[in-house]
Amino acid sequence: MTKTRLYLFDTTLRDGAQTSGVDFSVEDKRQIALALDDLGLDYVEGGWPGANPTDTAFFNVPPVLKRAAFTAFGMTKKAGVSASNDPVLSPILNAKAKAGCLVGKSSSYQVEVALGISREENLASIAESMQALVAVGKEAMLDAEHFFDGYKSDPGYALACLEAALDNGARWAVLCDTNGGSLPSEVYRIVREVTRRFPGAKLGVHTHNDTENAVANTLAAVEAGVCQIQGTLNGLGERCGNANILSLIATLALKEPYRSSLEIGIDGAGLKRLVEISRLLDEILNRAPNRHQPYVGASAFAHKGGLHASAVQKDPKTYEHVEPESVGNSRVILVSDQAGRSNVLNRLDQLGISYDPRDARVKRLLDEVKDREFLGYAFEGADASFELLARRILGQVPDYFTVESYRVLVERRFNARGEQVTVSEATVKSLVHGRAIHSVGEGSGPIDALDDALRKDLGGYSAALEDLRLVDYKVRILTSGTEAVTRVLVESADGEGNRWSTVGVSPNIVDASFEALSDSITYKLLKGGHTPL
Repeated sequence: MTKTRLYLFDTTLRDGAQTSGVDFSVEDKRQIALALDDLGLDYVEGGWPGANPTDTAFFNVPPVLKRAAFTAFGMTKKAGVSASNDPVLSPILNAKAKAGCLVGKSSSYQVEVALGISREENLASIAESMQALVAVGKEAMLDAEHFFDGYKSDPGYALACLEAALDNGARWAVLCDTNGGSLPSEVYRIVREVTRRFPGAKLGVHTHNDTENAVANTLAAVEAGVCQIQGTLNGLGERCGNANILSLIATLALKEPYRSSLEIGIDGAGLKRLVEISRLLDEILNRAPNRHQPYVGASAFAHKGGLHASAVQKDPKTYEHVEPESVGNSRVILVSDQAGRSNVLNRLDQLGISYDPRDARVKRLLDEVKDREFLGYAFEGADASFELLARRILGQVPDYFTVESYRVLVERRFNARGEQVTVSEATVKSLVHGRAIHSVGEGSGPIDALDDALRKDLGGYSAALEDLRLVDYKVRILTSGTEAVTRVLVESADGEGNRWSTVGVSPNIVDASFEALSDSITYKLLKGGHTPL
C-alpha cells in the first residue's frame, strides 16, 4: 500500500511569539529553527520580515537548514498597490527564504468589513501576490484566514479565494480556523467538500485551540484529505494556543489509521527526541515544563494508584496507549499515600537504589511516605525528596553538611536615591565535617537570601553548586487559621539541563522553604557523585 506524504509545517517562531509573555531573541529563534530542522520538519516559518526588528534581523542572517524549507510569513498586497511597490510585501519577496506564506482573507464578511474593499479586489490581491512570490523563485502558499467561518457563511467566495491562489502558482492553500471555534465534525465535512474542488495534495490546515480541539480538528482535516498540517511546539500561540505539533507528530507516527496510511518526514530516532525538543523550548522560555502534556510531559506515563501501578508492571498496555520510550519519555511509578509496596519497590528499581526486599527498612520507607503525606508532603511532585528519603532510610546518603541555625531579616528602607526598597538578609550557621561556617547572604526576598547564604560557603562543595539555580517555587496553604501548615515545592536545575523537585512542609513558610532548599543542594551533591570531604 502506497502511503500519502503528509508535510509538517511549524509556526512556533511566529504564532508562538504571539503568546503572552513570550519574546524570542534572534538567538532563541536560531536555536529553535535548527532543532526543528534536525527533527525532520518540512517547513520552518521564521516570522514576518519587516514587521519588527527581531524578525528582520533573523532573516538578514537566516539559519542554515539542511532539510526544512525556511519560510517567510507576510500578508497579501494591499488593494490598489502593485505587488512590486507594496512596502509590506516587499520584505517577504526579498527575504532569504525558500518559501513565502501570505495571509489573505477568505471570508467575504472580513473582506468587506475588516479590509473595506470589494471581493474582486481581494481576489486580485491574492492572485497577484502569489504570482509575485513565484516570480522571485519562492514556493508560494496562501494562509486562508477565517476560512472555516467564511465557508460557513459564503462557501462560493471562500473557494474562490483558494482558486485565486492555486491558479496563480501557489503550492499550498492553507485552511485556517482563525478564531479556533470550529469543531472536528465541521472541519471534516468542510474539508471533504473542498477536496471535491481542489486536490488534497495542495491543501493544508492551520487550527487554533480555543475550544481545546486544535489537535482533533487537525486530525479531522487529515482524515478528510489535507496533506499539510501546521502547528507549534507545546501548542504555543496567542489566546489558547495552536495545534500542538508534538502531539500531532506522535499521533500520526504511532496511531492507526495514520501510521499505516501516511508518511511523515520524522523517523523513529526523531520520534524519540520529542521530549528533548519540548523541554528545549521550555528552557529557552525559562518556563517550567507542563507535566501533564500528552506524550512528552513528565506525568504522561506516571502511575500513582497502587492497583494501576501493579497492573502496569504486569502489562504496560493496561494503562499506557504507547510505549513511553517511543517518544523519548519514561514510565514513572509515583510514590504517595495511595502507593503499595510494589510502587515503592518499582520506584527504587527505577532510581537504581540497591536494597533487599526482605529488609525491614523497605517497609519503614513505605510507612514513612504515608505518614509524611498525611502531614502534607507530596512526593509524587518531588522526586528528589523521595529519593533522598529512601536513601537516608537505607543509609545511602553521605553526611555532607549540617545546618545548626539560620536567621532571616526583612528590612524596608529608603535607598540613596530616596526610593523605598525591601531587602532581605539571611545568616546561616553550618558544619561541614567539623568545620564551623558562618555565611551571610542578601536577596530580593527571604528565600532568595537564604539560598544565597546557604550556598555562599559550603567549603569544598561550593564549586559544585555554582551552576545550581532555582527555576520554580510554589507555595500551598494546606490548613486554614493562624497556624496554617504550608507546603513548598522547589524546582531546581543545573548547567547540564537536569531538573529536580524537592518539598518542605512546616507551619512556617520560611522553614518549609529552607527544608526544600537544603534537600535540593544535597540532591545536587549526591547526583554529582561527591563524597564527604
